[in-house]
Amino acid sequence: MSVAQSTLAQEPQVRIERSGDHVTAKLAGHWTAEYAALVESLADEIAVDSGQHHFILDLSQVQRLDTLGAWVLDRTRHELGGRGLAADFANASPEQQILLDEVAYRGFQEQTKVKHSKIVDFLVDMGKSVSGAGRDVIDGIAFLGELVAALLRVITHPRRFRGTAVVNQLEQIAYRGVPIIVLISFLVGCIIAQQGIFQLVRFGATPFVVDLIGILVLRELGVLLTSIMVAGRSGSAFTAEIGSMKMREEIDALRVMGLDPIEVLIIPRILALVIGLPLLTFIASIAALTGGGVTSWIYGDISPDVFLSRLRAAVGMNTFMVGIIKAPFMALVIGIIATLEGLAVAGSAESLGRHVTSSVVKAIFMVIVLDGLFAMFFAAIRY
Repeated sequence: MSVAQSTLAQEPQVRIERSGDHVTAKLAGHWTAEYAALVESLADEIAVDSGQHHFILDLSQVQRLDTLGAWVLDRTRHELGGRGLAADFANASPEQQILLDEVAYRGFQEQTKVKHSKIVDFLVDMGKSVSGAGRDVIDGIAFLGELVAALLRVITHPRRFRGTAVVNQLEQIAYRGVPIIVLISFLVGCIIAQQGIFQLVRFGATPFVVDLIGILVLRELGVLLTSIMVAGRSGSAFTAEIGSMKMREEIDALRVMGLDPIEVLIIPRILALVIGLPLLTFIASIAALTGGGVTSWIYGDISPDVFLSRLRAAVGMNTFMVGIIKAPFMALVIGIIATLEGLAVAGSAESLGRHVTSSVVKAIFMVIVLDGLFAMFFAAIRY
């Protein structure tokens, strides 16, 4: 057989046979992607040349059938069925039948849009949000219990404590975070002083700007700004690190090796946060007071000596301690939210990005809520 005859024998072919109400299309050759144009053309001929009630596609002489050929033939069968004809395959080999089943043609129908009231949709979304917030609170409390249990295990077995990891995390959280926190706190102190002087000068009460800066920075803004910056900087890093380890199944590998991921990954990070955030709060408060003092000197003609003496008179130890007491609790909240979101990451980059964003948003929100609760508590006990 010549090359031309061999090629002709491989081309897809169709022979139509009629017998009463039955029409049989005997297929032969290679129904493959190599002959895609011819396969489509023959399939159209089969669909057009069918005026009876029962149509059979006979595959007994088909030498090769690939995904394209199987899909086109199954599509043709569906088109015939859509015109009221009973179309079936016949004499397909087991391999061909498996391929036909796998590539079964499915029409794409538009989903019927159910009309809802906008008010109902709004209430449904609100209900889902409240339900999700409730689940987050329950998950956070449960995770806090696991964290406390793991911490007790570490205390009772000191050899399991990973001091090197804590020091490393302290360097990342506290030491490397000092420049940006000092800069932002200094600028915020300058802004508070400038705006305070601008308002108080109308009443001839410019010196009271020192009281304003000292109380506002030490009680509220120092710890609040630091917590927000740590939530955005270190909290997102915790979520990304733990989430990427979850994606690469490194956390499962730790469990296989007999190690507790909470002891290895989470306790060092949360301990470093609880230690580092009060230190950063102190540094941020000093930077903000320095910025306020410099602005008061330049803009309000309040010398550094007067500023410091009035600051000592306006600020007591309790004012300083309020900000420091808040810091460990805010650090704990940031650490729990960041690590919990990291452990919730699924196996995709989209999931990682979504949980990192959620971690920062939730941590900042909870920091502000916690600050408000502390403000009410300290006001109630007159501290």
